[in-house]
This record gives sequence, C-alpha cells and structure tokens, in this order.
Amino acid sequence: MKKTFIAVCLTCLFSAFPVSAKLFDIAEYTLSNGARLLVVENHKAPIAKHMVWYRVGAVDEKPGKGGAAHLLEHLMFRGTKNVPGSELNRIMQVNGIDGNAFTSRDYTAYHQSLDISRLELAMALEADRMHNLDFSDEAFAAERDIVFQERKQVVENQPLSSFSEALQQNLWQTHPYARPVTGTEEEILNLTKEDVMDIYRRYYVPANAVIVISGDIEAKTAYRLAEKYYGAVPAGEKVALKSFPVLNPTAKSHLQMQLPRVELPRVVRRYIVDSYNTGADNIYALSVLSAYLGEGDTSELYKELVVKRKKALAVSSSYDYASRSYGTFSLSAVPARGISAEELQIALDEAVANALDDLDGKKVEKIKNKMLAGLVYLKDNPFDAAYIVGSLYAIGMTKEDIENYADNIRAVTAEDVKKAAFRLLNGSAFAEGTVKPLGRGGENE
Repeated sequence: MKKTFIAVCLTCLFSAFPVSAKLFDIAEYTLSNGARLLVVENHKAPIAKHMVWYRVGAVDEKPGKGGAAHLLEHLMFRGTKNVPGSELNRIMQVNGIDGNAFTSRDYTAYHQSLDISRLELAMALEADRMHNLDFSDEAFAAERDIVFQERKQVVENQPLSSFSEALQQNLWQTHPYARPVTGTEEEILNLTKEDVMDIYRRYYVPANAVIVISGDIEAKTAYRLAEKYYGAVPAGEKVALKSFPVLNPTAKSHLQMQLPRVELPRVVRRYIVDSYNTGADNIYALSVLSAYLGEGDTSELYKELVVKRKKALAVSSSYDYASRSYGTFSLSAVPARGISAEELQIALDEAVANALDDLDGKKVEKIKNKMLAGLVYLKDNPFDAAYIVGSLYAIGMTKEDIENYADNIRAVTAEDVKKAAFRLLNGSAFAEGTVKPLGRGGENE
C-alpha cells in the first residue's frame, strides 16, 4: 500500500542537495542473534518511529494458502504468553503509542509512532511478540472473519479492484506476484491456525527481521536497547533466500473489462522490468524515464495528452524497483469526454514516441534536478525516513545504495534513459488493459 509513497519520495524530487552527501546517515548494526538494526538520528523533536520489518509476504505463502501472511499480521495484535488478549493494544493506548501494521507481496511491517520516552516500552512489546505469540481459537476465528470481510469490501466497494487484480494476473501469470495479498475469499475461509503459525515459526525470526528506529535517539543507545530486548530472542533457523521464476520477456497480454460503478474508462499498461534485485544498475535510468514521461503536471505525457491535445483527463507513469523479484513500470490514462479508450491507447503510444524523440541532455538534467529537489528534507520527518529506509532495506537494498541514491541519479545521462526506454518498449513483457463503465456502450459520456 505504501509503494507509491516510496516512488514519490525517491523520484519526484533537487539541485541543492550536497554532492556525495549521505541521504539519511544510517547507522547499521547486526545484533547477536542475527537481527539487523538501522538507526536514523533526528533530534529536532522528542519523538521516534519504531518499526520491525519481516521479509515475508504474499509471495512466501504455500499454494492455496493465500492471505495467511496478512491474517498473521492481524493475529499479532491478539496477545502473547506474557501480554495476553487485547492487553497489548491497551498498553499502547494508555501510553500514547500509535501502532499499526501492513502486509505486502514482499514483506510485513509493524510500526509505532511515539514519544521517545515510550520507545523502550514499544521495543519490549515488539520483541515479546516476535517469539511468544499466543492466541485462542476464538481469536483466530474472529480475525479470519475480519480479514474475509475486508476482502469482500475491497472487491465489492472499490469498482476498479477486480480490473487491477485481473491485470496483475495477466501480467505475472505463474509468478507469485500474481497473487492478491489478501488471498481470495475461498482461500481465506480455508485457512487454519496451523497455516498461520507455520509462517510465524519460519519467518518471524531475528535473522529475517529488520528493526528501524528513526528519531530523537543516539545510535549507540538504540543499539544497546535493541540488544537488550531483541537480542534476547532466540535466533531460530536462518531463512533461505527465495528463488523466483524467470519470466518470458516477450509475453504480452490484452485485457478488456466492463464493470458496474466505474465512472470513467481507463487505459493501463504495465511492463515487467528490472528491480533493484534483478538489475540494480538499470533502476536509476528507469526512474528518470518515469519522471520525465508522466510524473506530475509538467511531465511530457501530461503536457501532450491533457494540455495540448486534450485527449486525456489524466495521465501518469510510475516505476517500482523496490521488489524482491522483478519490478514494474506502469503507464495509465483516463480519456477526455468523447475520446474512446482505443483512441487514447493510440494517442498514448504517439505521445511516448514523441517524448523520447525530444529527449536530450538538457531535458534530462532538468528532470534530474527536479527529482533531487526534496531529498535534502527526507530525513527531517522521522516517520517518513523510517518507512523509506526500512522498506528498501527489507527488499535487499544495501545501506550504501540507499545513502547514494542522489549520486546515482546524478550519473544518469540522456543516452542511459534512451537505452532504458528502448529495452522497456521492445524487450519487456507487458499486460495492457482497458476498463469501461458497464451499460454505457464502453464510451466515456
């Protein structure tokens, strides 16, 4: 759910950023049991963000057990042997700790925003549920029903969700990224307590955990506290690196859907491209390409299709490289009144070709400066810093590459961007889809 946030923070942003400066000045430690600790100091206010990331998500679930990782996330709030039932929520509430969690394809994260005086309490609670989870059969049944109802609401109350899931399945096919993070309704209802505990025992171990603390604390103090609480958790078995299938780069699919309660047609094209883990050297040129094509109302596609030709009400591009397997590059547009989805698809291809023909060194420098403009302020918000650092590290990005992001963007040339665009458009698998309002003849009225 937060992937878009990473892309915005790390691809829409400076020229004032000091050359070769570290982005966050991360302090990195390995605890005695193998857990990793990352600390970003920020002494502007007596607050902190405390997060624990586990490298386990929907891609790690066994076939037919979809939604198990997400259900486990819910059950982590149902108590431990030491803090039973709903006591954890009560303790956090009375201490002014704002806590929550989320599950994605690649990881699961637990986080608390708090006054720095409550950090040690939060660490004690989080370390406890890392190895002492204990919930009743009644709690399991109740949370499974909650997750099932959430899934129904996502499908029934969000008109575009069915289209998005179908497009994902077309794009990824047999790859585990094709699975919905929530699981299907049938899978959720068939989950057992043992399915959930299997993930807990295998993946919720120190060697598979990344602890992030951002805020008003010195790194050495954070390390001492982390060793005191998290270091006391038994190491457990090391989690083997997951292998992913190699996909056919020539695979192409086309999807057309008509759905009720969809107000406007939409055109989407998603490409399978390199991520940090499949081609780290390629992610910076693709990031610049995405910013140049369709990120913001000064981008080339927006100026061409929305302002100049008035073919679209909205158009955008995005690139997600923060994945354990492949990354995705997406183009999407909403047609203007009187413009069919098919006409917009043609216009979108024309606009992309024109933008690439016009690309030169001057434009690349301009877009890089814009991308870098806000990086200098990322560290100022401890909550954002913790999320960005944790999510990137959790998918395997090194501390050095996180810190050197600005320098790597600076090094991108116009030729690099053109080569990235050529590989994207000519050597990448993609899924293209159009969704139209049901009962309107497929036209935007």
